Amino acid sequence: MITRGVYSATCSILNDDYSLNVDATIAHAVSTINKGLHGTIFFGSTGQSQLISVSEKKDLIAKIASHKLRKKFFLGTGCNSLKETIELIKYGFEYDFKDYLIMPPAYYTGNTDKGVFNFYSTIISKVPKIKIILYNFEKLSGYIFSPEAITKLVKAFPSNIIGCKDSSYNLFESLKIKNFLLFPGSETKLLKGLELGNSGIISAICNVTAPLARKVFDDFEEKKEQTQNDKLIAVRKVFDDYNLISALHSYMSNKEGNFKNLLPPLVLLNSKEKEELINKLNNLNFVVKDNLAA
Repeated sequence: MITRGVYSATCSILNDDYSLNVDATIAHAVSTINKGLHGTIFFGSTGQSQLISVSEKKDLIAKIASHKLRKKFFLGTGCNSLKETIELIKYGFEYDFKDYLIMPPAYYTGNTDKGVFNFYSTIISKVPKIKIILYNFEKLSGYIFSPEAITKLVKAFPSNIIGCKDSSYNLFESLKIKNFLLFPGSETKLLKGLELGNSGIISAICNVTAPLARKVFDDFEEKKEQTQNDKLIAVRKVFDDYNLISALHSYMSNKEGNFKNLLPPLVLLNSKEKEELINKLNNLNFVVKDNLAA
């Protein structure tokens, strides 16, 4: 089960025909764990989850089930369809994957607290042993969780709703629920969140900041002086100037060509933006070769 720590919303790597490269996607996730992450979450928004087919997601689930690091692998669903969400979860359960990061369906406006409650309660009714990390990201889903809405879900399903990834940042400073995991979605919130009682982070940029983020987390846990937090925040702020998926893949493709493919409508940064990104990171002494698997 997912616990306190530093996690990536890991990247999905594609072949030239836009199919999911399962082996390369797993290898990348492994490399970030080996660089310090407590785990990785496949098929979050950074993993292009809404754009990848259910069948390809199942292929990856079947492959990671026998991996030696499987206990550090977690899953998002990334499906707007309630039926496909439940189908994918049930498939994961066949391989004993029980923890899922789940965002309310996107696209349709007018999501309400009642509707979102019904969405999660339906999933739980079909898969009673599921453990859910709520995904709070208004920018993508059109819905923002309030502390009251989350408290209601936890009260109704205390053994199922175990945590929240807060990428809207309206919860991590104020939500207080006993034995509830709370993960801001940015390195800029890691240390502050830990000081407030949060559980760590789940972040797109942990795909490249794994050593720095883990150092900040460990130094907090061990009550040591912080030496890397300023750099970690500075790196995140550089990436925040761009679309995160485009910037990550552009950055990583500088060393590993298999990151060059993105599912349309996503695109890489243009050459000027990419050069600007690399120069900004170099000025922080943050170098590609120090953060990517060879």
